[in-house]
Amino acid sequence: MWPHFEQLLTRHRELERALSDPALSSDRVGYARTAREHGQLTRKVRPYLDFVKTQEDIAATKEMLSDDTLREEAEAELTQLEARAATLREKLEDFLLAGDDDYDSLIVEIRAGTGGDEAAIFAGDLFEMYSRYGRTRGWNIEPLSASPGEAGGFKEVVFGVSGPDVFQVLRYESGGHRVQRVPATETQGRIHTSAATVAVLPEPDDSQIEIRPQDITREVMRAGGAGGQHVNKTESAVRLWYKKGTPDELEVKCQDERSQHKNEAQAMRVLRSRLFEREQQRKHALRAQTRKSLIGSGDRSDRIRTYNFPQNRLTDHRINLTLYKLDAIVGGEMDELIDALRRHDRQQRLEQVGTA
Repeated sequence: MWPHFEQLLTRHRELERALSDPALSSDRVGYARTAREHGQLTRKVRPYLDFVKTQEDIAATKEMLSDDTLREEAEAELTQLEARAATLREKLEDFLLAGDDDYDSLIVEIRAGTGGDEAAIFAGDLFEMYSRYGRTRGWNIEPLSASPGEAGGFKEVVFGVSGPDVFQVLRYESGGHRVQRVPATETQGRIHTSAATVAVLPEPDDSQIEIRPQDITREVMRAGGAGGQHVNKTESAVRLWYKKGTPDELEVKCQDERSQHKNEAQAMRVLRSRLFEREQQRKHALRAQTRKSLIGSGDRSDRIRTYNFPQNRLTDHRINLTLYKLDAIVGGEMDELIDALRRHDRQQRLEQVGTA
């Protein structure tokens, strides 16, 4: 795999030279595209250079073992260096397996499914779970739009997440989530089953997805729901329709901000992510069978997980994992769950590479 990273290193140096060229700075789109590629490669090149340096240090330390006066110190240092090299190697393997699927910003959409009010409450619980988890990792959580449920929670909630490794960590959350519990309104103590769907969408920038004004139909309206005099008097909500290249038009509506311009900007972010997802699905169509075997396929129709509150049990059906700590997970302690999914996915991808 090292020739691959040597190629990345060569490309990284080419981009550094390009970014220092004054001619490129006058091309806004070209500069943004080059800077973005440079930033992505930097994350891979730095650990590779660190790995190379660590390997050199290991070789130098092994030479010290022949000196009796230095052997004890060299053995201790060698143990640390080899552990560091193993960690870096695993990180580089993860980069290799991830390919181009590496984003620092994404949009998460949660929609209530079957179950009425309880499904909306569950969608709200999922939003809180991801928000708490994101904050523990130092990520930025940015609500974009929401449609509140009548008894609490959300019929739909869309939010942005940005920070290191967000996509690599949350990519496994796309799919159908099922909850089993006794609703607060249930007088006879019966367990109800409800559902919600989650979609994790990489967020591209405007240099990756071009949206022409002529491909969009735009409508402004008064925001619905609670909001006082502002809602009644100001047409701040924005709805966008995108019709190009598909028989099924895409529709995005944002109304949470008081400013029409802010709502339109947020609607464009969501629309761009949905278009990017559609384009990625088209590109990966030839690898559909392979992707079906990976837990990160992200089909919303797949039931990926069950949350059983009476038993404090969470079951991820893709890897047959059951954890009896649902209260902690919903409270934002998702590391054990996410780590298990990442290990399983990594092993499958290594096997796929070996087969290839």
